[in-house]
Amino acid sequence: MTQPLNLDEQVFVRNRNLLFSVAYRILGSAADAEDAVQDAWIKWSAADRSQVADPKAYLTRIVSNQALERLRSTQHKRETYVGPWLPEPILTSGDTADSVTGAESVSMAMLVVLETLSPLERAVFVLKEVFDFSHAEIAEAVERSEAAVRQAAHRAREHVQARRPRFAADRSRQRAVTERFFAAATGGDVNALMELLSPDVTLWTDGGGKVRQALRPVVGAATVAGWFAAIGTVTYQGVEPADMNAELVEINGGPGIVFSGPGRVIATVTFDFDGDGRITAIHNVANPDKLLAVADGTARSLGTR
Repeated sequence: MTQPLNLDEQVFVRNRNLLFSVAYRILGSAADAEDAVQDAWIKWSAADRSQVADPKAYLTRIVSNQALERLRSTQHKRETYVGPWLPEPILTSGDTADSVTGAESVSMAMLVVLETLSPLERAVFVLKEVFDFSHAEIAEAVERSEAAVRQAAHRAREHVQARRPRFAADRSRQRAVTERFFAAATGGDVNALMELLSPDVTLWTDGGGKVRQALRPVVGAATVAGWFAAIGTVTYQGVEPADMNAELVEINGGPGIVFSGPGRVIATVTFDFDGDGRITAIHNVANPDKLLAVADGTARSLGTR
């Protein structure tokens, strides 16, 4: 018989989704975010909770600190990564996409931009711009002075504004374009793919040295269209075309595609769009180590507090 949760456990469970949402945006990795949440639980369990006036703020401070430490420890690994490094994709539920802020802040495009920030700037940006914590709250969370946090927030905001996609199509158009891309790619229709792609579209592929992928960005509509048209006609990562399955899903707050074979997920594909709905960038994650969260099949709600 399952024992009922005590009050402290109930508090943690009630805030667990928030903690994962914070950690994932700071780390760009579902596995590392789960570890940060678990570390937060251990610290919460050992703390003198009678002195905690605001459990949610206290837990957020713990998980932010844990995520920041993990991000610093993984910096070298990411710098020496084989080929482009992309965030670990996750399946998301519709309520993530319902919030413009929530959807954009967890999109692959935004997570890629956040990779260019320092660990401190990234944590501060996430806590301030996404979760609307005050500078004082963030200073306590990251163990810095409030002045240092304000400076980091200013630098991060300017950096992100200079690099974030500026002309995102509305969500219904994104979905429609993704559906057309899905049909064209699975049907091997190069011409239909070309109509959906911006002339200077860039394809980023992340195999991490585990599977064969392009080690540099693939640029240009013709080349990218040929890449995807071939998927339905050739053996891809050991999977014959007849055994390959493709499914339209919500990934990181937007429409995406999951490619799978017998018993395993092969790759995920997500898109950036311009104001006319043309695809300007494609993120293709094929590193099997980064597909575990998608293979799990659990759609997450990544709210913004």
